[in-house]
Amino acid sequence: MKKIAEFQESIDKKVKCKLCPHHCLIKNGDSGICGVRENKDGTLYTNNYGKISSIGVDPIEKKPLYHFYPASRILSLGTYGCNFKCQFCQNWKISQGNPPTQQLTPEEVINLAEQKNVKSIAYTYSEPVVWYEYVKETAQKAAKKNIKNVLVTNGFINPEPLENILPYIDAANVDLKSFNDDFYKKYAGGSLDPVKETIKTMANNIHLEITTLLINDLNDDRKELEKLFKWITNINKSIPLHLSRYFPAHKMNRPATEIKTMENAYNLAKEYLDYVYLGNLRTTEKGNTYCPQCGKKLISRSGYNTEVFLEKGECPECSYEIAGVFK
Repeated sequence: MKKIAEFQESIDKKVKCKLCPHHCLIKNGDSGICGVRENKDGTLYTNNYGKISSIGVDPIEKKPLYHFYPASRILSLGTYGCNFKCQFCQNWKISQGNPPTQQLTPEEVINLAEQKNVKSIAYTYSEPVVWYEYVKETAQKAAKKNIKNVLVTNGFINPEPLENILPYIDAANVDLKSFNDDFYKKYAGGSLDPVKETIKTMANNIHLEITTLLINDLNDDRKELEKLFKWITNINKSIPLHLSRYFPAHKMNRPATEIKTMENAYNLAKEYLDYVYLGNLRTTEKGNTYCPQCGKKLISRSGYNTEVFLEKGECPECSYEIAGVFK
């Protein structure tokens, strides 16, 4: 199903897409970088409205979200298309390809969430920014049913579209790929500053967690990581940070990130941030949540098995208020 896209400007017979910072100027019959927003006779259409490439019920920790209704389940759905071209993309078959899809209306998605008895819906797998119209409409209708909405996103979106959708979004995990703009340009096909602006806006409006995939010798420089951690701290030191281990995928065949690299980054991040987690590797204590004040274990995680020991969002030992949404 095609739908007229929001945030467009006609320039002669071309159309400028104003959804994301690429600002694609699209000729008639062509699509933008994302591959799903097409100029048809001077009007920009979104070609993936309601097209679902993947759907299922997941533990919310899989998003990853560790401080937003932990131990709950979330209905996860995605489409195809992306405004990045990450060489290491793990979902490249749907983000960069043309996968089979099924058509679901927003109402059908909400009905499914109610049937599955889940508290929330995640727009994930591929990039939800390029699915903007469908995500916003579904989120608006889900909010009326008291179903929470979650974005798992690269954060590459312009300020106006972001501000228009945030009233219907409750939580997000933003993939902060590096703290180096050259990395973004060379390995992701984007830029860093717009992602930083998205993170700052989200941190002031919704529950936010951040994920950084660490790749040996590309974005694991200690000084660069220290700048990243300090920057997050200056926004809010209680933003949960997930440091995820890279494995070869798509166009990148570099060896998997060394465990020592992950542990060093974790230890450095803990000097600045209250909540740091290691992901995409087998770990025990570095996936748990501990009280920043007294050190008591508050949430235990083994794989996706989660036990919560909080009392009304507070540490039962010292009454320290833990960042997040817990009930």
